[in-house]
Amino acid sequence: MAASAAVASDRRVLVLPIDQGLVCLRGLSPSRLRFEVEYGLERGTSANSFLFLPGSSSIGRPMPPVLVHPPGASFAKPYLEQLAALVPADAALKVVVGHVNPNRVALLRQLAERWPALMLVVSNPGARLLEQLWSQRKPTQAGTADEPPTSEPPPLPPLDVVKQEAGRELGGGHVLRLIPAPTPRWPGALLAFEETTGLLMSGKFFAAHLCSERWAETNRSSSEEDRRYFYDCLMAPMARQVETVVDRLEELEIRTIAPGHGPAIAESWRSLLADYRRWGESSERSSQSVALLFASAYGNTAAIADALAQGVARTGVRVESINCEFSEPEHLLEVIRSCDALLIGSPTLGGHAPTPIVSALGTVLAEGDRAKPVGVFGSFGWSGEALDLLESKLRDGGFQFAFEPIKVKFSPDAARLKAIEETGTALGRQLRTAQKRSDRRTAAGGMQESRSEPAIQALGRVLGSLCVLTTVKGEGEGRLSGAMVASWVSQASFTPPGFTVAVAKERAVETLLHIGDRFALNVLAAGRENGPMRQFLKPFTPGADRFSGLELETSPGGQPLLPEALAWLEARVQQRMECGDHWLLYAQVERGAVLDASATTAVHQRRSGANY
Repeated sequence: MAASAAVASDRRVLVLPIDQGLVCLRGLSPSRLRFEVEYGLERGTSANSFLFLPGSSSIGRPMPPVLVHPPGASFAKPYLEQLAALVPADAALKVVVGHVNPNRVALLRQLAERWPALMLVVSNPGARLLEQLWSQRKPTQAGTADEPPTSEPPPLPPLDVVKQEAGRELGGGHVLRLIPAPTPRWPGALLAFEETTGLLMSGKFFAAHLCSERWAETNRSSSEEDRRYFYDCLMAPMARQVETVVDRLEELEIRTIAPGHGPAIAESWRSLLADYRRWGESSERSSQSVALLFASAYGNTAAIADALAQGVARTGVRVESINCEFSEPEHLLEVIRSCDALLIGSPTLGGHAPTPIVSALGTVLAEGDRAKPVGVFGSFGWSGEALDLLESKLRDGGFQFAFEPIKVKFSPDAARLKAIEETGTALGRQLRTAQKRSDRRTAAGGMQESRSEPAIQALGRVLGSLCVLTTVKGEGEGRLSGAMVASWVSQASFTPPGFTVAVAKERAVETLLHIGDRFALNVLAAGRENGPMRQFLKPFTPGADRFSGLELETSPGGQPLLPEALAWLEARVQQRMECGDHWLLYAQVERGAVLDASATTAVHQRRSGANY
């Protein structure tokens, strides 16, 4: 408990004035709040909510204060202190709940206790979720709960249910447009647009997990990588639904986008809308897809689904995400019939799977293709009967499993999430390999022709030194490590000294190589390269330790070094550029040494530019 209290103590809430009668309450945490994949860059986070102060309507009627997008219980103590200084306890506070999950419901309960006249404004699916979660308490391991134990929760406040897009007049001349924006991951999403200021309070859309005191980003590039990372983690598996939301938002007279996490976007919001479209195009072009069916009572099963989806998407295979609690039967059936692999995840509630999951399982058993791989995943608090049910029914039904069922007690930690992500990548690679075999059979010579093209053969003559890239990130239970053989390496600058290295998007180590991350480049010696290459070219099971059995040394910055290398460089990633199926990283050298001045560098000779 002491460690948890220490982490919570670094959280604070700022009050940022936006307009007359409108302020932003921004919760700041410089440390990582959770282990979910979207926090993987470890740049802290911020949680934005917006308070419209009381005032008068256009006809002089008193209007109560309105709070938009309150944060989760992680910020409860400093948040409630700031809010209480702005809103008296007897005020008829209205709260627009743009995102419903157990963590936010925990804070809403505390709001209901402090402001008895509270009213909650929610979408139709959001109302269903609130009613389900209000009296439930998330099962957690001792000492890890965000929400302090209390007696019975207060009664659920009155609900103002927004069934379709609607407007609400606020005090001070402000007009709020409420826009339902359901997605599989956030079926209760409700966006808010203030028409007089052009402020779009976008919730999870366009968000980024980073700790920033500035109201708005300094320029587009200052947070572009963070927003792209958030998109890849959470938005990419539902790109079609996200594009539908973007279509609607482009019709609004936006001046500033203020997401639920990260700084506002005041200057480059049009570019960000275009980015969301562009980032979704690659997955939409894929001819292969994985159906990801899930339900999640407390968010843990959804976190596993996010990690699997991110891993699959790295390989260029499209993910079709389906929240079984809110999906239409016709859409579910279409996805099951058209997918190339199917993953189904469930929590265990009272010793059973939720009814929507049982119904979806029945559809899979009746309509699913036994020739296509399946997978089962989920979390549980005290028992895992739901996962046992899914596994036994699918095995008895003749389905072939792509991987052993993923069963997580309580919440997955960083190492487990990384292993789950790699499991998704392995599935994506399996599907791509099968597709390539099929293409060879149906179009004989197609692959050989591409490899024999003169330009492709010439590209293969571009040489690179053989190296092993190694990296370690984080500490304790959050410590992650990775490695890969790298041959697409080149010096890029004299001052400061720097080089580039290309990393395939599907590489497990890629998630550890974002701007600011350190790594070591171990340059191999000619004649002595086979040993290290055998270690790092062999297939690894998801989550396996790439350094198992090796005697390593450590750089001054804590990065793993191979003693048999000719030389080593410790560097920090400064820039990333997306290049088709690879990321090109530019890294500045911080330290390095030659270990064997008499040796020569091992070089990778290729006959074709179509492969490594």
